[in-house]
Amino acid sequence: MAPIGSASIAIPPPRHSTGTLIGYARVSTEEQQTNPQLDALRAAGCQAIFEERASGGSRSRAELARCLERIGPGDTLVVVRIDRLARSLAHLLAVIERLRARGAHFRSLGDPIDTASPQGIFTLQVLGAAAELERALIRERTRAGLQAAKARGRVGGNPGLRAGDPAAIRKIAAARSRSYLVFRRGIGTPLAG
Repeated sequence: MAPIGSASIAIPPPRHSTGTLIGYARVSTEEQQTNPQLDALRAAGCQAIFEERASGGSRSRAELARCLERIGPGDTLVVVRIDRLARSLAHLLAVIERLRARGAHFRSLGDPIDTASPQGIFTLQVLGAAAELERALIRERTRAGLQAAKARGRVGGNPGLRAGDPAAIRKIAAARSRSYLVFRRGIGTPLAG
């Protein structure tokens, strides 16, 4: 058992693969310490570890981007818990899909996810199905809300854009431009969800 903060988790022995185990540790604030995560990642056999202090809700994390660029075919990204990598299921699945496209794997020490094993892939598929259900329910609720608003005579959308306000148009254009630049630099991945 390896200590993780006040709790302990069992760390299974490292899988024998031709790739490198690459760790990612993240805390949200300067007051928090990554030491327990670093210890667990080292005990799991990670040869390289990327450490970051950033909000989990932000997808534009420089160290995560560097980590994902470093991972190659056969490598495995290792985290102590999935919430250290992503705050939303959609973001987690997007990162894992990016790894899969590169021929790499994902492993969480504290969760039953290891995409190098059939059980881990099954767990991931169940999570993916739950994410798809969540997206479908959100679409359904949005559609119902728009229909109810329309029945009450309300019109959706940005009032400034509807009125042709130049300031609102510039603001939207600038936001789209920033999003495009972030994507082009590889700093983040502009995804829905």
